[in-house]
Amino acid sequence: MKDVIDFLRDLRVNNNRVWFNANKERYQYVQEIWNNFSVKLLEKISEFDDSVANLTLKDITYRIYRDVRFSADKSPYKTHFGTFICPGGKKSMHSGYYFQIDVSDDNQSFSQHLLCTGNYCYDKEAIQILREDIFDGWDDFKRDVIDVMDSRFKLVTEGSLKKVPKPFPADAPCADWLKLKMFGVLMHIDEDFILKPNLEDRVAQLFKTTMPLCKFINRAIDYVQQGGEN
Repeated sequence: MKDVIDFLRDLRVNNNRVWFNANKERYQYVQEIWNNFSVKLLEKISEFDDSVANLTLKDITYRIYRDVRFSADKSPYKTHFGTFICPGGKKSMHSGYYFQIDVSDDNQSFSQHLLCTGNYCYDKEAIQILREDIFDGWDDFKRDVIDVMDSRFKLVTEGSLKKVPKPFPADAPCADWLKLKMFGVLMHIDEDFILKPNLEDRVAQLFKTTMPLCKFINRAIDYVQQGGEN
């Protein structure tokens, strides 16, 4: 992965079409490295979560070209590679497993190298179901979902409500979860982690600890998408 990181660093300081076109072969080389890694990661995750077993490379990876139509930043290329493995593919709006290598120099939650389980946008009805299920079954949720997770995963609180929504009590032990609008957990990693051997194995093992959370979220999403049918 060192070649991937080095390319992204060079791209960050040369984020223009002239440089990119002159380095097109280099880009194609590192893209192939990333694609091969993504396929291996998909295979590893499929071993413990068969809901993603039928996905293809196109279902889980992204183009490097940015959509700049509504952005003040007109840089044409992303400075990260990401892979999102979730039931139905990256556009399904299901919860899944996201791995990213990012050389951005800012401190935003979703910048830098990271693993994340969840998704960034959910139907309001699904959010309400998740809140009710967590509140009503907090002890089981804590034991079966939170406590089995690697402790380095932290709750994603970006965009959360400032107060616990009604009708839930403000002092509920699961208050932080009830305020969420973006259900997910995140772990930042350093370059040393990425450059050690068997990256796909180590990433998959970490994601395996978050599988109960992923399943828990997707149960609510499936219920809504299927029109409330079990």
